Amino acid sequence: MPAPLKQTARRTLLVTSATLASLALTAPVSLAAPTPKPTASPSAPVSGSPAAKGKASASASASARPSATPPGKMSSLGGARLGQAGTQVQLAAGAPVLPKDLTARSWIVADAQSGEVFAAHNAHWRLPPASTLKMLFADTLLPKFPRTTQYKVQPKDLEDLGAGSSLVGIKEGETYSVHNLWLGVFLRSGNDAVHVLSSMNGGVAETVKQMNEHAEELQALDTNVVSPDGYDAPHQVSSAYDLTLIARSGLQKKDFREYSSTVTAKFPGATTKNKKGKTVRETFEIQNTNRLLTGDYDISQYPGIAGVKNGNTTNAGATFTGVAERAGRVLLVTVMNPEKDDHNEVYKETAALFDWGFQAAGKVTPVGELVPPKGAAQTSAQPGANSGEGGEAGGVGNVSEKPVAGAVAGNGSGGIGIAMAITGCVLVLLAGAAFLVNRRWPLPDLVRRRR
Repeated sequence: MPAPLKQTARRTLLVTSATLASLALTAPVSLAAPTPKPTASPSAPVSGSPAAKGKASASASASARPSATPPGKMSSLGGARLGQAGTQVQLAAGAPVLPKDLTARSWIVADAQSGEVFAAHNAHWRLPPASTLKMLFADTLLPKFPRTTQYKVQPKDLEDLGAGSSLVGIKEGETYSVHNLWLGVFLRSGNDAVHVLSSMNGGVAETVKQMNEHAEELQALDTNVVSPDGYDAPHQVSSAYDLTLIARSGLQKKDFREYSSTVTAKFPGATTKNKKGKTVRETFEIQNTNRLLTGDYDISQYPGIAGVKNGNTTNAGATFTGVAERAGRVLLVTVMNPEKDDHNEVYKETAALFDWGFQAAGKVTPVGELVPPKGAAQTSAQPGANSGEGGEAGGVGNVSEKPVAGAVAGNGSGGIGIAMAITGCVLVLLAGAAFLVNRRWPLPDLVRRRR
């Protein structure tokens, strides 16, 4: 069998087996509405609010702290092996062994374009994500506001920021462009910029709702959003698998690629008057906190790095999702909460996994796959479906396009017979669409580092 056909068949089998495994977990209620996720609401205080702060003296309640060991049962979305605890890898002849000094609770190495998962460790362990959750925030809100839109910050926009939040330095009464606000989100991980954009979007609660809907659309089903900025909050979780799915989706958007790969930028400061009495707007420089992008005294800039997002809180520890390109191959690596507390450890382990992934490509049998979004699978199954400008799937990269809302399930009144019939149709559609979906995620113009 020719190699391309072998790859097609393998990816189709991976998606089909993943779907079967997922359906096996939910078969009794396959047509019922999904169980609601706990989200921010009037009775569930948003992290950073007065009600939440009483529970967050150590950045979250004790009950929200992750256990020391992964649960016995995790999601198997993307492949049965991804639902198993421990390291999952299948080396072929000539493949390099995995790095020996990995201490992260969870990690994953995947091909960003094909979706193949080369190796993983506790991929679906639901852990606090810290500011890597801002990738979902950006993927949800980026299409909503043109970058030239101007917004004057009101005092209420900066209320309820969590104690010790990372800030870019937004000032009340000053006007900022949406472009400036996104630079603040991506480079400085500014929770103040997140809250201003959330206010523009109808408020924090509405933004949290939309983020959870978008996570469901992406099939990031380990993820539950409580605070849009990733600040520690009870029940706020994601997984290495989900963060990688989210990053892959975000990277389809040109603006997302640009912001996540920007190294330094000028940011607006206070409006003052100079010695001549002329009103002027001060600026100051901000630098990306992704150390694989900028380098540091104990770690070099990673060759080919192009984003994506880092995070660090008391409860989550250090988290990071990165994307890098080498010789035309694009890899995604997510690392969550290394046990070793060395300086920049999360970046060192990520770099080691990148090195391994580029060396292992073509020499490992994938242990799973990054599933496509629900809408992408449906679109690619349509006759005549084609990619958007620049090769981006279904026009996802068009920044003026509104995000897809989460799908709503039926009421379950049709019975198991109908459920099985629909399941069969879904499997056929997924089997036919799997390779097409993955081929249409080429991530054009990926490496766009700006100094």
